[in-house]
Amino acid sequence: MALPVHAQNVKKVKLSPVLQSNMVVQQNQPFQVWGHAPAGTTVTIQADWMDAPVSISANAGNQFLGIIPVPAVRPGDFTRHRITVSGAGETQVLDNVLIGETWICSGQSNMQFKMHETLDSAKEVPAAVYPQIRLFSAGLNFSNEPLDSIGGTWQECTPGSVRTFSAVGYHFGKELFAKLHVPIGLVFTGIGASSAQAYVPREVLAADTMLNRVYLQPYLDSPKSKEKMDGGFTFEKVTRPFLLYNAIIHPFVNLSVKGFIWYQGESNRSERESYTRLTQTMIQSWRTAFKQGNLPLYYVQVAPFWYDQDDAALADYAFFREAQEHISSLGNTGMVVTMDVGESRDLHPKNKKPIGVRLAKTALNRTYGALSIAYQGPKFDFALFGKKEVAVHFLSETVRNGLETNNGNAPEHFFIAGADKNFYPAEARIEENHIVLTCHKVKNPVAVRYAFTNFPVTNLQNKDGLPALPFRSDDWPEPILQK
Repeated sequence: MALPVHAQNVKKVKLSPVLQSNMVVQQNQPFQVWGHAPAGTTVTIQADWMDAPVSISANAGNQFLGIIPVPAVRPGDFTRHRITVSGAGETQVLDNVLIGETWICSGQSNMQFKMHETLDSAKEVPAAVYPQIRLFSAGLNFSNEPLDSIGGTWQECTPGSVRTFSAVGYHFGKELFAKLHVPIGLVFTGIGASSAQAYVPREVLAADTMLNRVYLQPYLDSPKSKEKMDGGFTFEKVTRPFLLYNAIIHPFVNLSVKGFIWYQGESNRSERESYTRLTQTMIQSWRTAFKQGNLPLYYVQVAPFWYDQDDAALADYAFFREAQEHISSLGNTGMVVTMDVGESRDLHPKNKKPIGVRLAKTALNRTYGALSIAYQGPKFDFALFGKKEVAVHFLSETVRNGLETNNGNAPEHFFIAGADKNFYPAEARIEENHIVLTCHKVKNPVAVRYAFTNFPVTNLQNKDGLPALPFRSDDWPEPILQK
């Protein structure tokens, strides 16, 4: 049982705060009901879809965990259910419970970005009347040790409840609901400015030589690691290793879920290989902790941003986006591209709907088997270099209906270089399912890059409306920037 002993002097049955009325229970897999009760207490769990109750005993640490079966639901089945938990002479009832699909939404500020702050909030918020979608926003906390408690309330999706909920999370859930026609549960648990290492268990960081050296030991060797933890936010505290995992991820590890969506990266943008390793390790550690198999995690590549450096040739953020793309070499992950919906002068672009929808398309295709739903933008395959032209080809499955631009103009942000490694802007034109580039400044091109600078807002996409992934054909080392 993945619960630390925090409950001494327990006198009654107390359910985990994750389990509440109005929640969505993950369909078609065992569901855990857990909490605290006096040691030896018999706790009985009865859901209205069960023929007979399940009874378990609280252990010596005053904890109980029972497992109940959950059926699959048919599309359009929005039956409101009841779960009754009794013991020690009292009964607790979870009402208005739905059976459907539950996802965890995590990351930093662009995942936290609220619906009322978005580009289309005046239209979307008043229309968000979806009693079959349920929302839970986890309260912020920090802890040196894993916690089993969390703040937050399960709510039906209404204009009032969605207003301050994650915009990316909401649009993800709304798209799933539109296609699956089953209840959707969304749990937001993250915080702005947080670093990825904050979401990884301490023992996992310690067990990896690179992650221990880069992230864990520098923190443990600092005076910060000796401070008493409290729940107050600071920009520095959300970058400390393992504290957020303990406080806002661990409380959910007994919750049955379908998967995770993740939007984070800005706080780790100076890293490369270590970030790829860190995020892949985070994903694996969550899968281990949740004990529900190879759970999917779909994530968002950071959008273009200038970071107060108005030099269109700088590419350090592009190299970081490349490190993010490498995360998807881990099985059952997928990356969503935002190059076309970013705002180069705004770290928090307000057009969040396409991001949520693209995450949902990825889940629908990859997790739910809706193979007719396109989810990938044009992805670089190879380039053919002539003396005057370069032909850029994409993986055929990512351009199955052809190429286009979202504004009718020629494709932008292509660059080619010769053996001197100096890149120059190239003119681009679409020919069938590939791009042809020319640049009179490069006589014998040997390398091509697309959107591989810090803040290009792009227009190239496939005819499914999905943007092309940034890429480079070369493997030249990243220049060392002078600070």
